[in-house]
Amino acid sequence: MEDWTEKYRPNTLDDIVGNDKAIFELRKWANSWNEKKADYKAIILSGSAGIGKTSCALALAKDYGWTAVELNTSDARNAKKIDAVATTGAVNETFSDDGSFISSVKGGRKLIILDEADNLYERITQGESESDLSDRGGKKAIVDTVKITNQPIVLIVNDYYKLIKGSGEDLKTLCKQIKFYNPYSNMIFNLLKKICLTEGINVDIKVLKNISDRCKGDIRSAINDLQSISMNKRQIDTESLKVLGYRDREKDIFSSLREIFKTKDVKNIKETLMHLDLDPNLVLLWVNENLPREYVDINDLVNGYEMLSKSDIFLGRTFKNQNYGMWSYACDMMNGGVATSKSHNYPNNRYNFPSYLRQRKSSKNKTDIRKTIVKKISKICHNSNNKTKDQFLSYFIHMFRNNTLFAIKMKKQLDLTDIEIKYLLGKGYNHKLKEITISSKQEKNKTLKKEIKEKVETKEKEIQQSLLDF
Repeated sequence: MEDWTEKYRPNTLDDIVGNDKAIFELRKWANSWNEKKADYKAIILSGSAGIGKTSCALALAKDYGWTAVELNTSDARNAKKIDAVATTGAVNETFSDDGSFISSVKGGRKLIILDEADNLYERITQGESESDLSDRGGKKAIVDTVKITNQPIVLIVNDYYKLIKGSGEDLKTLCKQIKFYNPYSNMIFNLLKKICLTEGINVDIKVLKNISDRCKGDIRSAINDLQSISMNKRQIDTESLKVLGYRDREKDIFSSLREIFKTKDVKNIKETLMHLDLDPNLVLLWVNENLPREYVDINDLVNGYEMLSKSDIFLGRTFKNQNYGMWSYACDMMNGGVATSKSHNYPNNRYNFPSYLRQRKSSKNKTDIRKTIVKKISKICHNSNNKTKDQFLSYFIHMFRNNTLFAIKMKKQLDLTDIEIKYLLGKGYNHKLKEITISSKQEKNKTLKKEIKEKVETKEKEIQQSLLDF
């Protein structure tokens, strides 16, 4: 299924939702390049995620007929890669789509777009050699590129101050900052309504209002929410919003993880986790799952796990001794302790759901299916569930897997669902599922034909009898 955030990405600046002042400043800057009167060779688009900064940059390139050269710094965060792509593109001339040369003197431009520019590697990690120095100085490479560029550059950031601190300080004077703000919910509401009309979806107005309000200005999040509840549907009511209930909690834990892994502000982390209202054992699992994905440096990883292990010890003592005074120590270790154990800044990563919880959920589902099958067998055999489970079930499964006729009869007699049949067959016997299903349908059709024939014969007899009586 096509991603709606890409499908409905604005093709022109006129289609951007909100931020009219920012768009005006963006056009003004672009015009200054065309008129060769640019005061700033680069601009910085700053603001929270999902509000349309990247879409604005791409739409600008289309509106002005510029070739967009996009570089996501989460994939290229060092001087070597920035020089190879951004700097080379910034100092060279451009070509059209058909390969013909377009001189910048005649208006040929490339728009160099550096997305997530606030996530850059700045210093060498422990264990690297002098030959690895090319992986340093991402910010310095950007500064050097802006100084020598012959082409317009757009830097896109969530955190402006993170970009300009340290070796990025020169960017304050070299670049013009354009601040983006979260659009109003009614603007997002109108966009979602337009998408629904295009997709041919009938949706309750309350649903669109709810999504528009809960996204807090994050357009990308709102469109993703709408798509998630609209899959394979043409009629959407307020009941569909229940699907988003767990996702809200998941967004909250993701925000908390970002605070832990990206900052060292212990006070702020503590407040964030307090509002999360999640069991510390679950937080521990989330941090444990994502810690090795986040802390690339081996020393940071070791320090992080040391804090996490101490937290686990405190949690164990909390429940063993019923001493809930240790609960706060456990929380401080897994949150602030893990946060302050790092010595490097890391780029944004996707956080994963704890695999332990996913495995438990899968195991629980299998246990529930097993219990249902045991109850069905016990009812037919007139014995207890324990006796069925201990004495009959293993033989029943063996016969079900190795005797197709038996399986077909049991499917009908026990009214087994497809999920229950899959459980009984197991992975090695899934090829029999189709055979059992087809045979069951044939058996059902035979029974239906027989019932219809009997009804027709009965009706004919009734008609004949009525004629005789007449």
